[in-house]
Amino acid sequence: MPIRLGCIADDFTGATDLANNLVRAGMRVVQLIDVPAPDTETPQDADAVVIALKSRTIPATEAVEVSLRALQWLRSAGAEQIYFKYCSTFDSTPAGNIGPVTEALMDALGTDFTVATPAFPDNGRTVFKGHLFVGDVLLAESGMRHHPLTPMTDSNLVSVLDAQTARPVGLIDHKAVAAGPETIAERIATLRKDGIGAAVVDAVSNEDLVRLGAAVAGLPLVTAGSGLAIGLPANWGIEPSPEAAHLPAASGRSAVVAGSVSAATNGQVRAFLDTGRPGFSVDPMRIAAGEDVAAEALAFADAHLSSEGPVLIYSTESPDAVRDVQGRLGAAEAGELVERTLARVAQGLVERGVRRLVVAGGETSGAVVQALGLTGLRIGPQIDPGVPWCAAPLADGDTLHITLKSGNFGGPDFFTASFDLLGNGESQ
Repeated sequence: MPIRLGCIADDFTGATDLANNLVRAGMRVVQLIDVPAPDTETPQDADAVVIALKSRTIPATEAVEVSLRALQWLRSAGAEQIYFKYCSTFDSTPAGNIGPVTEALMDALGTDFTVATPAFPDNGRTVFKGHLFVGDVLLAESGMRHHPLTPMTDSNLVSVLDAQTARPVGLIDHKAVAAGPETIAERIATLRKDGIGAAVVDAVSNEDLVRLGAAVAGLPLVTAGSGLAIGLPANWGIEPSPEAAHLPAASGRSAVVAGSVSAATNGQVRAFLDTGRPGFSVDPMRIAAGEDVAAEALAFADAHLSSEGPVLIYSTESPDAVRDVQGRLGAAEAGELVERTLARVAQGLVERGVRRLVVAGGETSGAVVQALGLTGLRIGPQIDPGVPWCAAPLADGDTLHITLKSGNFGGPDFFTASFDLLGNGESQ
């Protein structure tokens, strides 16, 4: 059967974040890792397919190229609407990649207008008067101003997106959104008449996103964080159902691999270690010096893995410590060293019988998924807003339960709460 919604996500954790919200709204979702071969069959029993790319921080020309290949596959699979998903903190630079990818998709779809909103109120991301808030502070005052790859120093999304696009950017403010889908549609018509190519949309609640979802039913392309996903399934008459999140039962050893340097993940690492559970810290300077840190981490895991609880392998530091390492190694080199090491660790953990794996950090998740050779994920129950458990078949016939967590997401006890959810049988 052709799919209803075809989604292109610019990183792996963002893809599962989006898929999670679609499942919560009743859609059966399969997440594919990278662009499938042209002759790959459309997944059965899927209302939506999410293609997970690793395109958030690569050069804009490369991001455009891989996104257009994803679009071509989704259109061949019959997708009726395309959803370009980016981070709820609008991670980008003046050179892209949100703007260039959006315009390339618009050109390929032959459409003159789309919307843009990273709002995800369940995770404290709201947009008002075009400005993005992270919790109670503006984006530029949040921890994102220190992001090592995409530091966000402007909270005005209209100006951020306008700097990345050739098309003029407008705003659909909260007054129009609160008035309902018809008023939003009228505002869209006015903006199109005025030559506006993309409009940032205010949203401060899930109700706002539901209203927006109804208003954009006829647009060939929508762009957003994962929040807008809750408002789209109803356009096809799909309602929430627990069956959409069904996964096979989980078993096997448990582990956490954390590479994010976000404040949230740092807090989760501290909370895990404060419980007395075992953790091994990966030092990028030791990797750069040629030491086999991955082997040390796996030896540590050998001594601590048990059926009673998870082991943590992590590389998380304060912003000052991260800047120090980047100053000595370079930002790209430091990140790649850690990603390669943690990906190797993840491979070793799965070889040791880990079948329940939490991965924290977008770049880390991409490296781990590729190292494990995973090609698709079935999306299951939500752990925290934006983060579901997923299931993937392994070459030996076993099932790996894996969650790919955005660095900024999850409460302090996320790591332990993740395994509690599976242990309670809620994935069955």
